[in-house]
Amino acid sequence: MRVVRYRRDGQIGRGIVNEEVVHELSDRGAAGAVVGTLAELALLAPCSPRTIVCAGSNYGGQIAEKGRSWPQRPSLFLKSPNAITGPEAVIVRPAGVRRLEYEGELAVVIGRTARAVPADRFADFVFGYTCANDVTADDWRADGQWARAKSADTFCPLGPWIETEVADPAALRITTRLGGKVVQQASTADMVFGIGELLAFVTRWITLEPGDVLLTGSPAGVGSMVPGDVVEVELSGIGTLRNRVGER
Repeated sequence: MRVVRYRRDGQIGRGIVNEEVVHELSDRGAAGAVVGTLAELALLAPCSPRTIVCAGSNYGGQIAEKGRSWPQRPSLFLKSPNAITGPEAVIVRPAGVRRLEYEGELAVVIGRTARAVPADRFADFVFGYTCANDVTADDWRADGQWARAKSADTFCPLGPWIETEVADPAALRITTRLGGKVVQQASTADMVFGIGELLAFVTRWITLEPGDVLLTGSPAGVGSMVPGDVVEVELSGIGTLRNRVGER
């Protein structure tokens, strides 16, 4: 099942995608009346998290590329909810940022209250998966300002929908394209810490609620993007998140 959030006639709704048609999502989680086609609706980020927890340096390829030491435990940071934006929305490069980076990632959307989650039961707490771009102002990160480097407005595109039927999230192909050129490509099997390990680690201290998001890290090939660029993050079996870069 592919779950979307959309705006139509000024109202925000949730729906289920069946091919190119969006149906209302009932309280029972079933498809209702037809709302419209994907082409007719403005899709929003598919969830509205209160907490966004991110794992850094979580792909073996990126660790090797950057010459970093193999991590003994997950490295975590947060993005703030104001950073959320949706598919086809503009990623805004703030004034003064010299290097804006894309980081294609698999995002995990929480389905029920997650506290002290056993690693082998992580799937019980997951609603589904979507594509993410962990946008980063690299020069702000370099000067130690991680909060603004990761959490400026539009720095967390999500979408285009939440896929609830992913057989094995550790066997997905992740591809990032910039202007149509492949700049990142890897398997989620290359994660150092899998989703179960990450959720178990995070929820020892941070309780996650339905709709919250866990970003699982980005593979090798992180690079810069500039206003006018189009960046796409594709995950096999899920979909493609597409955004254009603009500036303020």
